[in-house]
Amino acid sequence: MQRIAQFQKVSYGQFYNDWKDCFGSSDEQIGAIYDGIVLPRRATSGSAGYDFFCPIDIVLKPGETVKIPTGVRVEMEEGWVLKCYPRSGLGFKYRLQLNNTVGIIDSDYYFSDNEGHIFSKITNDTNEGREVHLQAGSGFMQGIFVEYGITVDDDVDTVRNGGFGSTS
Repeated sequence: MQRIAQFQKVSYGQFYNDWKDCFGSSDEQIGAIYDGIVLPRRATSGSAGYDFFCPIDIVLKPGETVKIPTGVRVEMEEGWVLKCYPRSGLGFKYRLQLNNTVGIIDSDYYFSDNEGHIFSKITNDTNEGREVHLQAGSGFMQGIFVEYGITVDDDVDTVRNGGFGSTS
């Protein structure tokens, strides 16, 4: 296995602003949530995916959507990408979906003006009328590092600043 990346927390200031934008909450609550952030990790030595952990309890009724600031960023070598998916069991049991289907975290996202803060926007897409209960500290999304290539005539030299469609 190649060791090509390292997860980190975003700064408290970045997390505070992003959390306030998504959920509001008091300063004390945001501080406690930030202190409780657990960096992604694999569950077993054979796991490909790094589990991202829910920062708070969340209940999603059928059709409901929530945007979650994870408090996490990742520094990785050039030539790699982190692909994010819902945890398999949640997708299978509840049809929990990432709204962009697969989250793509490019290596240069780390240097963006939002510190490369990774968000997850999820929807309970059940067709069985079931609520999804995510407990604080439980895994809800997984990220898998994938190496990629580029074309021989690629001449891109543009620098990223931002995420969520910032490159076009």
